Amino acid sequence: MRSGAERDLVDDYIRRAQGLARGTGFTSVAEESVDLRSEKSRKDETRKILAGVVDHSKIVILDERGKQPTSREIAKQFQQWRDEGFGAAYLLIGGADGFEPSELPKGAVKWAFGAQTWPHKMMRVMAAEQIYRALSILAGTPYHRD
Repeated sequence: MRSGAERDLVDDYIRRAQGLARGTGFTSVAEESVDLRSEKSRKDETRKILAGVVDHSKIVILDERGKQPTSREIAKQFQQWRDEGFGAAYLLIGGADGFEPSELPKGAVKWAFGAQTWPHKMMRVMAAEQIYRALSILAGTPYHRD
């Protein structure tokens, strides 16, 4: 994602989340991009995205057909994965046609930010904000309101 309003929002939320990460028991928060332009199929796209995932990580597939967790449920899930010793959690956004189901690893979780279809740029903003919100909840800050 190049410069623009969405880029600024993602950068802001990632920066804020980084400020909370260590105090809540997480080592870092980062955004990574995968160039899918040369991939010929949904299967190829899925494999390329998953190639960057390290072992002993939790994988969250962002998909409109996934579970719609609340912000508190996301925070609780992050806390549980941390306490179980997972080295990383990846929130993954697929290509234009999503992920190839047969290529997804067992144990991958599917989350949705609503039933609507969202542009990738907005999904990045929403994912970054929810990571920040979850860490804010775990840190006990007044950012989140029920």
